[in-house]
Amino acid sequence: MSAAVKAELRKLFSTRLWWLLALVLVAYLVFIGAVMAFSFTVDTGTDMTGGGPLAEGEELAKQIYSLTSPIGYVFPLIIGSLLFTGEFRHKTITASLLAQPNRSILMAAKLVAGIAVGVVYGVIGTASTVLGAAPILAWRGDGAYLGSSAVLELLGMSVLVMTVWALLGTAIGSVLTNQVAAIIVILAFTQFVEPIARVALGAWDATSEVAKYMPGAAADALMGSSFFASDASADLLSRGAGAAVLLAYVLVFVLIGRLVTLRRDIG
Repeated sequence: MSAAVKAELRKLFSTRLWWLLALVLVAYLVFIGAVMAFSFTVDTGTDMTGGGPLAEGEELAKQIYSLTSPIGYVFPLIIGSLLFTGEFRHKTITASLLAQPNRSILMAAKLVAGIAVGVVYGVIGTASTVLGAAPILAWRGDGAYLGSSAVLELLGMSVLVMTVWALLGTAIGSVLTNQVAAIIVILAFTQFVEPIARVALGAWDATSEVAKYMPGAAADALMGSSFFASDASADLLSRGAGAAVLLAYVLVFVLIGRLVTLRRDIG
């Protein structure tokens, strides 16, 4: 198993794509963190997310730092999916199956590799948001609060959530093995379908509960803070429920990938 995991990591990290995506992630989140920190330290008197009072102090810092997942989760999803889709695109899946004929072990190795790359992207993404936001919060706001236990807990959960996104991306890649199709579906869902669905479902009392079970909302619940919710405690599931929902999505895609993709003849 360890040899299979090392092989998966070697295949991924020997390409340029992982660090090119990481560079884009850094630039994007540094920029977003800086812009949001600057915007929210301008005294407008209202919260841009919901029209309520403007957050201040530690709560404002937590709101800004919590942007890593809802803004940057497309990156670990894509890099995770490449663990499977790259094999099919470059037609190396046959060689991988010859090296590791047990398909369940191959699936497990890719999932473990997805967790590892997710940790890397989680640390990079979270640090990038802090790098962009903290200096401005310290300069224009009430402080960066990087010594606060609540903020440090949120940053740790940010890394964890990004790791789960990479794991989910790996599971999705096991189902959508066409690399172009997988990337298009991930981009369409994260940038259009889910944001619109969360707003639409949350607009009516009858469907507002459904919105809480969308992947992004579950990730916000696991994080314990949501930039897009004016009252996180009212608009999110509990942290445990959020984790359960995300892992349920992972499990569904893993089962489909194992029982469909990895069961058929691959040549």
